[in-house]
Amino acid sequence: MLAGQRQQLIVEEIRRRGAVRVSELTELLAVSDMTIRRDLDLLASSGLVDKVHGGATARGRPSTDEPGFEAKSHRQLEEKEAIARAAAKLVKPRQAVALTAGTTTWRLAHHLHSIPDLTVVTNSIQVANVLHREQRPDLTVVLTGGVRTPSDALVGPVAVTTLRSLHVDLLFIGVHGLADDAGLTTPNLLEAEANQALISAADRVVVVADHTKWGVRGLSRIARLDEVDTLVTDSRLPAEARAVISEHVAELIVAPVRNGAR
Repeated sequence: MLAGQRQQLIVEEIRRRGAVRVSELTELLAVSDMTIRRDLDLLASSGLVDKVHGGATARGRPSTDEPGFEAKSHRQLEEKEAIARAAAKLVKPRQAVALTAGTTTWRLAHHLHSIPDLTVVTNSIQVANVLHREQRPDLTVVLTGGVRTPSDALVGPVAVTTLRSLHVDLLFIGVHGLADDAGLTTPNLLEAEANQALISAADRVVVVADHTKWGVRGLSRIARLDEVDTLVTDSRLPAEARAVISEHVAELIVAPVRNGAR
């Protein structure tokens, strides 16, 4: 494969997934670490990717950019699945839990089938579809009404009014971005409002976010980091980011993934 072809494949892979590690690219393209690092240096200097420790990420998107659910559902599959498995262990029988919209919470919904006597509140069409297929008499699903966003969230006055009338034991919230200064963020102002209503309704707030969300800042803040009780992420989150998060969040759960730091 010519160098230009290889570099084009690297850019496409990074844009598709949002971020990749050097080790993943060496395995995918069957070349050395040194070759991949030179390619990333060249692509970064050309403004096509952002080089980070151990790999590269897609160039920073505008704070109002909001990819659709389908596009996001193909990114960081291994990480999201690991996070979903770890997060599901926090759910107990007979609880009322809430899941916001998002592809990580959508993966989590697939892991709730073995937990009896659940009530699930969600403003996610995709989450509700997963749970509806269960057809369990001991599972109650409350789907808010509202206006649909590109991420298949239901937002606006109808959704917020419904959420403000409820109380849940546990909230799982997916985010567009996560940062020390900005907190939890989203590109969508109405989605932020709906998520804030869910936070107010919850006894315990659990953020589910893969490592690529760290350092990303959306247009609208949902909450500060210190408003989060538990954060579930994957083992590809750098140690320095874990240290910062641990200063603000009471509990950090790191789900192991292949080739990730343990």
